Amino acid sequence: MSTAQTSPPLSDASDRLLLDEAAPLLAGTVVVVDAPTVAMRLRGEVAELRIFLDSASQRRQFIGRVFDRSLEDTLADADVVLLRLPKALDRLDDLAAQIARHAKPSVQLLASGRLKYMTLSMNAVLGRSFGGVRASLARQKSRVLFASSPLDVPAPAPTHNHLPDLQLDIVAWGGVFAGATLDIGTRAMLATYDSLPPFETAIDFGCGTGILAAELKRARPSARVIASDDSRIAIDSARDTFAANGLDIEVAHEATLSGQSDNSADLIVLNPPFHSGGPVERNLAQAMIILAARKLKPGGELRTVWNSHLGYGPVLRREVGPTRQVSRTPKFTVTASVRRP
Repeated sequence: MSTAQTSPPLSDASDRLLLDEAAPLLAGTVVVVDAPTVAMRLRGEVAELRIFLDSASQRRQFIGRVFDRSLEDTLADADVVLLRLPKALDRLDDLAAQIARHAKPSVQLLASGRLKYMTLSMNAVLGRSFGGVRASLARQKSRVLFASSPLDVPAPAPTHNHLPDLQLDIVAWGGVFAGATLDIGTRAMLATYDSLPPFETAIDFGCGTGILAAELKRARPSARVIASDDSRIAIDSARDTFAANGLDIEVAHEATLSGQSDNSADLIVLNPPFHSGGPVERNLAQAMIILAARKLKPGGELRTVWNSHLGYGPVLRREVGPTRQVSRTPKFTVTASVRRP
């Protein structure tokens, strides 16, 4: 990897604490999972550094690196694993099991997080896969959990659920948004599918488990439907959902619709995240709206569902084009925006 890329400062207290606690243990093969800043700081500092990132946008920070290893291969015979704690316990459960199954029996797992997001349940989850679990002292509102002595545990498996209202089988890997359920934003969007415009190419941008894409394909079986998401967990869930329902839908692990041509889609459906791990985050949804506009053909439609109090109407009109309200509930608004020439 090129060393010309400058490592960013460790502004996050959890990253600083993780590296400080790990410093005496950094020998042999070190694996960093979902902690990109920590990975950048360790380049050239350890004998063998492997990195696994769920997020396509985080992967783009590592210029020249190809992320072609599976999580299992990345963890194989690891001596030390450094992890940023996910907020979803089912994701932590899956990660802990994979580490216990594939790393060395002597592996040391260190997982850091902000105190406001940490719970005692995380210790219990780690205890399902490791015989020894302890916590560091808190520092700057952060803490590190240590796990050692991996147990003999089964491989993680996804959750399956049948949605009788849709006659659709959902498959969800740990950590995907809404799990194997139908969230209310998606439900609000689906309620407007009877007014979709004609389309030959459609994209479900931020697809999650792929429910919106699946129903697009059912609505128009001859159309090309693409399910895109920044998260590998989501892409794996969507792919398995499509397979469970016999649907031929493309999947793309990408943060910015980079694999899709500009001016190529007749229709894009978007159920953007309202927050990124914590407080309400408007910038992420606005960035997704701008990206979607680029991929639409002139005259193509962006169908968006959003939490009504966030008021994305002006952004949609400015970045896409004329926008009308298709439906509104006390919590959600669904709009249709037509890309101007």
